[in-house]
Amino acid sequence: MPAPLNADLHCHSDVSDGTLSPEALATRAHANGVELWALTDHDELGGLARARDAARALGLPWLSGCEISVSFAGETVHIVGLGFDIDDAALAEGLAATRGGRERRAREMAAQLAQAGIPDAYEGALRYVGNPELISRTHFARYLVETGCCPDTASVFRRYLTEGKPGFVAHRWAALADAVRWITGAGGIAVIAHPARYRFTPTEEYALFSEFVAHGGRGVEVVTSSHNDAEQLKYAAMAREFGLLASRGSDFHAPDESRTDLGALPSLPADLTPVWAALEDRVVGA
Repeated sequence: MPAPLNADLHCHSDVSDGTLSPEALATRAHANGVELWALTDHDELGGLARARDAARALGLPWLSGCEISVSFAGETVHIVGLGFDIDDAALAEGLAATRGGRERRAREMAAQLAQAGIPDAYEGALRYVGNPELISRTHFARYLVETGCCPDTASVFRRYLTEGKPGFVAHRWAALADAVRWITGAGGIAVIAHPARYRFTPTEEYALFSEFVAHGGRGVEVVTSSHNDAEQLKYAAMAREFGLLASRGSDFHAPDESRTDLGALPSLPADLTPVWAALEDRVVGA
């Protein structure tokens, strides 16, 4: 597939912390001119078969995807996997283990919010998620907006649920080496998601990229909704320095929450090799 391509390889459905179904996301991506699409729910593969079938019906080329939560240097880092076998047992088992601590963490978050004067937050957050194994800060944020504590989810994260604020509970996620191994073992490519979001020192960030490559990671998101122009230039340079493939994704969650709609991102820099160039044989409907 030639570049530039309107590829959107990072978004979330209601199987994790989005608000639209996999089918609705496929329809939205197609309507917005997306030419290659991947659903990347958090630590979960449950929506992929539905996304694939919906994309196929629309004639929308599709890649399998997921976003794995990783603990690295005291931060939660997200690693996107693309183009893997959705029936791979080791990947499914690894993601199940990663999800395992979410319910306990959520109950601890709710207890903190209750102490801050916000009762019943666990039950409220559950109204936004079907599976307690996948409950996340985003679901709590939507409940806090519903109750009038904050006008929008961005305000929630300024006042609650982040380090040093009520409702924040740290969690030990997967190891970087394990996440990359699960993805590559299933035939996919591992990608560092939205690297500008992590609060790393330059030394810690360099260590992340170095260890990621050493473990077999091959890509980095250069263009994504949370990157400004300067950050796009920075991570394009990092892609060149580390020999990484460049990815592009909106990180779309919901029509009324997301900064960028599906398919509305700028193009990747022309001199970078896009991640989809290494995944042509894994695209469904190409």
